[in-house]
Amino acid sequence: MKAIVCVKQVPDTQGKVAVKPDGTMDRAAMATITNPDDLNAVEAALQLKEETGCEVIVVTMGPPPAEGMLRELMARGADRGVLVSGREFGGSDTFATSQILAAAVNKIGVGPEDIVFCGRQAIDGDTAQVGPQIAEKLHMPQVTYVTEIQKKADGLVVKRMLEDGYMEMKVQTPCLLTCIKELNQPRYMSVPGIFECYAKPLDIFDYNALKDDPLIETDTIGLKGSPTNVYKSFAPPVKGAGMMVESVSQLVGILNDKHLI
Repeated sequence: MKAIVCVKQVPDTQGKVAVKPDGTMDRAAMATITNPDDLNAVEAALQLKEETGCEVIVVTMGPPPAEGMLRELMARGADRGVLVSGREFGGSDTFATSQILAAAVNKIGVGPEDIVFCGRQAIDGDTAQVGPQIAEKLHMPQVTYVTEIQKKADGLVVKRMLEDGYMEMKVQTPCLLTCIKELNQPRYMSVPGIFECYAKPLDIFDYNALKDDPLIETDTIGLKGSPTNVYKSFAPPVKGAGMMVESVSQLVGILNDKHLI
């Protein structure tokens, strides 16, 4: 049994957002972190490993430095990593990214009891599209916004969050789950894990490694295969300091002075 976790390295939006003159985000000039929701997906896989003894594989698509993120996740307890990296994949939107990641999952291989985990969404795009698109391209059932997982002999029982409550449902494996922060509390790296992470295997899937998959075609990956594109990225203007009022009469006076009432 395998737990395959799709993760993403994203810009640290707590810091300064760097933007190029053409309006696109300058990712090379920004600090990066593991996407927060993806850490909940990794933790869910690690808890499943503790329960069943399954193998946990973390997968990311990105430039070569993303290997460092995968090593950190292996220091948390993942068994191996897969870095999907190639110039042909550059500029991919959610559609093209899901094509590539689905091909990578196909190459890893999905068995009858396997589970693919994803975070709900990435903080740089906030689309929540890649996980569901991977499931569609792998022709497997999916459950989004998962807040509870129970492993059963014949599948999973999961609870998903809705706007006005929860839904409990049974799902057959193999399946894909997208995880939210309410699901768990991600663990930290351990000292033994840090020492062991560089001894764990890490595979690199480039274009040549995936090109035989029917999902990988020149018109379905990279910038050319992306039906959408980001017109412009920018840092929002800094708002001025607010004003605290201590009484309704003070607020009425301020609004009256501004001729708003």
